[in-house]
Amino acid sequence: MSSEEILGNVLLMLLCYVYVLFIIFVSSRMDKLLHISRKVSRKFLHAMIGNLPFIIPFFTSNIYPILVAAPFILVTFFVSPYSPFRNTGKRLTGLVYITEEGHHLGLVFYAVSYTFLALFFASKAYIIAAGILPMAYGDAAASIVGERYGRRRYKLVADKSLEGSAAMFFVSFFSFTVSLLFFSVLYSFSIFDKIIPALAAATVAALVEGFSPRGFDNLTVPAFSALTFILLDGGI
Repeated sequence: MSSEEILGNVLLMLLCYVYVLFIIFVSSRMDKLLHISRKVSRKFLHAMIGNLPFIIPFFTSNIYPILVAAPFILVTFFVSPYSPFRNTGKRLTGLVYITEEGHHLGLVFYAVSYTFLALFFASKAYIIAAGILPMAYGDAAASIVGERYGRRRYKLVADKSLEGSAAMFFVSFFSFTVSLLFFSVLYSFSIFDKIIPALAAATVAALVEGFSPRGFDNLTVPAFSALTFILLDGGI
């Protein structure tokens, strides 16, 4: 790899870091600027970070997408109540502010999912999107719709609603299908060949989210939705 290529990858990786930090900064101040709840701010954060798979195809080495995601495992853990360094949260108050009302390890699991998918599928970013977009956009929709419009409640492990699960399915399918339009240009595949796998991935994502304990869906949804897509798409 030439020095120019390495420099290009490093600059793109730094751009990803700046993007994530900017989203954290904006999310932590949305309640004061727009008078919205912290819960909506957290879902905004989840959704916007979910856009990173769109950048991955432009890296020319698979190590860089991993390096984008992996550091945030430590960052999010160090601002959690389980951190051995109690003063870290004071330096990252924006991130603490966003996460404190959610599951304490939710963002840690999110970063783990990103890192795991990048480790194995960086050369096919649409597989990463199959796992991340249902979590980013689908789960955000499920939470907001379920809280505001959920009337038909059910509880398998955590309290859920049929309205929220339906939103999870439709938004997961829509967001991932739209992403396939983008990826089909870069990877030269037919989107029509991937509609059924995408539909199955969205279905599994909605089902798994309904069974997952609070916070753990950041692990289970990306893993099962990506696996479903891979199996029905004919393998890696």
